[in-house]
This record gives sequence, C-alpha cells and structure tokens, in this order.
Amino acid sequence: MISTEVLMALAAFALVSSITPGPNNLMLMASGANFGFARTIPHLLGVSIGFTLMICLVGAGLHQIFDAMPWTYTVLKVVSIGYLAYLAFKIATALPPAEPAKRASSGAISKPFTFLQAVLFQWVNPKAWTMALTVCSTYVPLNHPIAGLGLVAGVCGVINLPSVSVWTIMGVQLRQLLSDRRRQRTFNALAALLLLASLYPVIFTKV
Repeated sequence: MISTEVLMALAAFALVSSITPGPNNLMLMASGANFGFARTIPHLLGVSIGFTLMICLVGAGLHQIFDAMPWTYTVLKVVSIGYLAYLAFKIATALPPAEPAKRASSGAISKPFTFLQAVLFQWVNPKAWTMALTVCSTYVPLNHPIAGLGLVAGVCGVINLPSVSVWTIMGVQLRQLLSDRRRQRTFNALAALLLLASLYPVIFTKV
C-alpha cells in the first residue's frame, strides 16, 4: 500500500513539521510555563488529536473546496491572522497565577486551553492547514485512498504528540526561572511576539 521508503519520508516530514516552532508549539510552551504540565494536558491532547482529525477530513475531500474556490484560503488566512493576533495579545497581557482578581478584571488569560478549544484551534492555524494539505497531497496513495489516509493520519498523530510535548516540557522547565513577576511578563511578551513571527512563513504559502 505504502512503501517503506515513503513511510520513512512521511515520518521525517511529520517530525520536522511537528517539532519546529509554530503557533501550536509556542502556545503550548507558554501554557506549560504559566500553568504547568498537568493543566496543559487537555491542550496538548487537543492539538494532537485535532490535527490528526484535520488530516482525515482534508484527505476525505475538504481540500477540494480550496481547489474549487481559491479565495476561501485567503479568507482563512485573514481569519487566522486576526485570531492569532488576539491570542498573542492575551498571552502578552497574561498575569501571574497569584493575581486571579486582576486576571478576571483585565480579561487576561486565566486558564489554559481546553481540549475542545485546542481541537477547534487547528482549523484557524495556517501551519496546520499547510501541513495537512501537504501530507494528503504527497503521501496518500491514489490506489488505496481510504486505508492510505488512515495510515498517514495515524503516523502523523503518533509523531505529533511527543513532538509537541517537548515544547510543553520546555515551558515547564522555565517555571522556576519565571517565578519573578517581571521575568514572567517578559517571557509572555516574547512568546506573543514569537507567535506572531511564526506566521510569516505560512502566510505567504499558497495552497
């Protein structure tokens, strides 16, 4: 169905694309730093399962919408940029855990993403779209589309989970360093800027 060489190439693509900086990874790192690993687990699982589901749906024919109506991808980019800019603002203005009252009054982030929020976030994440479209168009065999899509999605999901977990662990390791309020605010501001910067290579990518 899929040769060993193609599977190895798929695994390499999944690893590189999953572990390199992007909106998911930077948000997971910020969540790990602000809320710890245990509270970030729903966010973590939502990213991995949500991305795997996206591959299945894109491979099942959702990408045909972009082929038939290319303008829809432009709309997706605009919506994605706007929402990610909003999230970057929330991260930049997040307050330390010791200040719940100020968090509530300021509207700053007071809790990590839920599982469902992380799943839904994949649909406004331009990097996830680019990865899913590339995987489906490159690695799903035409002679076995259903079984091939299942295998491709499974490989990507298995590799994605530990890859994005690395970023959460990195954030957790920073918690002690960020015990100082000023350092934490500086970290959140840098994380927000990196989140915006991570959009650059995918904003100009065409389907």
